Amino acid sequence: MTLPDEVYIMKKAFFTGVPVGWWVVFLAKYPVTAVIIGAGHRSLIYADYALTHPERLKIVGVAEPDEQRRNAVAQKFGIPAEHCFATAAALAAVPRFADAAINGTMDKQHVVTSLPILEKGYDLLLEKPFAVNEEEVGQLLDAVRLYGNKVMVCHVLRYSPLYAEAKRRVVSGELGDIINIQLAENISYHHMSTSYVRGKWANSDVCRTPMLLAKCCHDVDLMTWLMEPDVPVSVSSFGSKFQFRPENAPKEAGTRCLVDCPLVDSCRYSVKKLYLENPDQWECYVWHNLEGLEAPTDEDRLNELKFSPYGRCIYKCDNNVVDHQSVLVNFASGATGTHNMTGGSAESLRTLRIVGTKGELYGEFERNTLTVRHIDPRPGSFFDVEEVDLNAAAEGHGGGDEALIADFVRYVAGEPTSISCTSIFDSVAGHRVIFCAERSRLASGEPEPIPTDER
Repeated sequence: MTLPDEVYIMKKAFFTGVPVGWWVVFLAKYPVTAVIIGAGHRSLIYADYALTHPERLKIVGVAEPDEQRRNAVAQKFGIPAEHCFATAAALAAVPRFADAAINGTMDKQHVVTSLPILEKGYDLLLEKPFAVNEEEVGQLLDAVRLYGNKVMVCHVLRYSPLYAEAKRRVVSGELGDIINIQLAENISYHHMSTSYVRGKWANSDVCRTPMLLAKCCHDVDLMTWLMEPDVPVSVSSFGSKFQFRPENAPKEAGTRCLVDCPLVDSCRYSVKKLYLENPDQWECYVWHNLEGLEAPTDEDRLNELKFSPYGRCIYKCDNNVVDHQSVLVNFASGATGTHNMTGGSAESLRTLRIVGTKGELYGEFERNTLTVRHIDPRPGSFFDVEEVDLNAAAEGHGGGDEALIADFVRYVAGEPTSISCTSIFDSVAGHRVIFCAERSRLASGEPEPIPTDER
């Protein structure tokens, strides 16, 4: 059913925990109106929900410093000029004109751009990581408590079929008490080199996020979420910059692939191979400076790579983040968890294994498959096996992108949300594990206690 703007409709919903036969009737206002803060790739993925579901979400404003991008978003969503701003502060300086904001700015800008918006009374969908240090976590949580906003974090993997199904299995109790949870992420050589060696998240002094926070924020969040109500109490971690450093460069290597390197046709990390011959891979990062051109030519791309950060020798960049890291978490119950991040792998792959007292499950995110084994001590048996194919899901983080924004709309409207709903208070534990893990890594693996007072 398509609903006109600003219509109030009666909805009925059954809430878990309400006695059978009791129905809660409430009022929901549609469409939910939202403004975009930072009109980048992630923000627009969520905002596009307004184009496919205009009865549920309407984009009515934008705050974006890049004039060209700001104008493009205004045209795309029909935003009037008086609702277009260069900064979040300028947006917050006028009376609130929407229900919520979608904040997809860079990591180090999340808190500073969110605080004035929260004070103005907007609810907020905030890209992960929601803060880059513990001080910022405290600032954001204090603001949310003070102003009473609904704030949801974009931990989109909670919404993917694999992890949502794993959560349902854990909550149902079919695995018993959880003994150990294992997550791993292999970051492909292309993604690693593009984002974390040559790109935006390569140097923590600039982006202000260590590798674990920038790339594995999802994974550590999944660990703490899947283990709830158990809480992490301490963590130990090891990791280093193993591969992408100057001493590993071939003797003949230059400083820029297309300018002074004789290995441009043979090096596996040559920008000619990664970007010129595969121009559509991670194009929103690599070709940012060509965004205004309708159809960049091969010559445009060649000239761009001669001067852009993405044209540098992979071994001679200013990267300082680790390219592999292992994390060991101890939980209050005595259960343990591990996360292993390895950058530069041939295949991009996330895996999950949970072992409980009654059974276990194993899943692969990219393949959307889940294998569940239950202990079966009967004669002639050892365990039973259930294979679950989750490939009916849509694209976009395994189907999570659209499910997340749909849940946010329900959250703002006051409807019941899904099992995956990521309130900011649900996201604190994962961030704190990461902050403590980084301190442990820098202290050669010394265990770090994890504060739990905000849980």
